[in-house]
Amino acid sequence: MIKLETDRLILRDYTESDFDAYYKLKTDDKTMYYMQDIKLDSPEDARAEFKEVLADIKKPDREFYFLHMELKDTHEQVGSVGYTVTDNTPVGKLVHFGYFTYPKFWGNGYMSEAVQKVLEFAFTQDNVYRVTTGCLAENIGSEKVMKKNGLIKEAEHIDYEWHDDRMKTRLEYRILRHEWEKLQK
Repeated sequence: MIKLETDRLILRDYTESDFDAYYKLKTDDKTMYYMQDIKLDSPEDARAEFKEVLADIKKPDREFYFLHMELKDTHEQVGSVGYTVTDNTPVGKLVHFGYFTYPKFWGNGYMSEAVQKVLEFAFTQDNVYRVTTGCLAENIGSEKVMKKNGLIKEAEHIDYEWHDDRMKTRLEYRILRHEWEKLQK
């Protein structure tokens, strides 16, 4: 079981007792506005997905490293942060990073703090070699989190994604283990 701590947050694997929090987060329209492809719409879908999440945590070749984010002092759920392993190569894991949080926590630096800690875990404890992530260009807050954590912009895909009844531009970022290590010095 993964449990990481920052000054203000606890980042941990989900447990059976987290279902209601998981369901609330993944069905919240504002929280999931930019993550519509993984937004859940029904309790049945949420239960099925949550069951898979819990099963994956126990696997030796784990694929999903998304962690429950909560405030250290109140244990209130803030959001979720983590990555999905897309490949396991001789030099290390290739992963796709993601994060989402309730709007009431936007602009407080929680996500930057969480991303920093999960990147540290990925590169120092989980043999991750390459992290990729991205956001719609209009999602300025998400892009700030990427930049603040040293991720490097690799691409800007104009009119790449259909979202909210129109085509939108997507930005892609990455960081390699040695690039992250250089930032730690």
